[in-house]
Amino acid sequence: MKKLFFLFIIIIANFTFAQQNTEVYVFDLAPAYEGLELMNARNISNNEGYDNQPSFISNETLVFAGNNEGQTDISEYNLNSKIQKWVNQKTEGGEYSPQKFPSNNDVAAVRLDTDGLQRLYRYDAKTGKSSEIIKSLQVAYFAFYDDTKMLATVLDGDKMDLTLIDLASKTADTLFYNAGRSLQKVPKTNSMSYSLINGEGNLDLYLLDMNSYESFFISELPIGIQDYVWINDTQIIVGSGNKLYMYDTLGETEWNRVASLEEYGIKSISRMAISPDGKKLAIVGEN
Repeated sequence: MKKLFFLFIIIIANFTFAQQNTEVYVFDLAPAYEGLELMNARNISNNEGYDNQPSFISNETLVFAGNNEGQTDISEYNLNSKIQKWVNQKTEGGEYSPQKFPSNNDVAAVRLDTDGLQRLYRYDAKTGKSSEIIKSLQVAYFAFYDDTKMLATVLDGDKMDLTLIDLASKTADTLFYNAGRSLQKVPKTNSMSYSLINGEGNLDLYLLDMNSYESFFISELPIGIQDYVWINDTQIIVGSGNKLYMYDTLGETEWNRVASLEEYGIKSISRMAISPDGKKLAIVGEN
């Protein structure tokens, strides 16, 4: 395929989680000739207002930031039973970017309080009660490596710093400045990925070896794109408009179109999440 040219201007992360009318969709995912096949589309949020930031907590269950009568709370949805429930007890703020802890059912999320304070909290899976994970750190986005380590982007004025958080010692070390919002653990590896703003104002994607803490350049993200997801240990997908594009670290050094969601009426694809078995893809879009 010809190399893609994206014509829209990059917009770096809105740290206050702008409230858009977005929905969370889940598709069954399978490889296809020169692309991906997305089947069995389901709108699992089906709700007015901001429904965003999905994360799988099992192959059949997701959590996401959902609109709960005007407040953003942690929504949990089971694909088998089609039952939705709210995870957290009501707080004065809104809960964003929910993710399951690696080895238990508690959920971590960023709370944005009414006074503008952003902190990372833990929500008990049984009671919904919350406790602050690390104090005095303005966390914007985060991703777990394991139960003791995570990467986070931390607010620094109008920019973000990439930070390594040790949950056991409750310490944080700044690794890089001017980071992007999307952080991922690469499936079946000892690496995580992150992005940094380059000299042209676009985002470069990197791997971070979590044993040696060495970084390796992968590719520049397409212009205007902030969000991506690893569907396995070598292939990355991003969304632009209603199309999906893939970069294969073992293939050609370019982004190729692999799927279209036009038939589903979905547009402005942003965040995505992959199930642990790699067979389901959650996509945030507008319709």
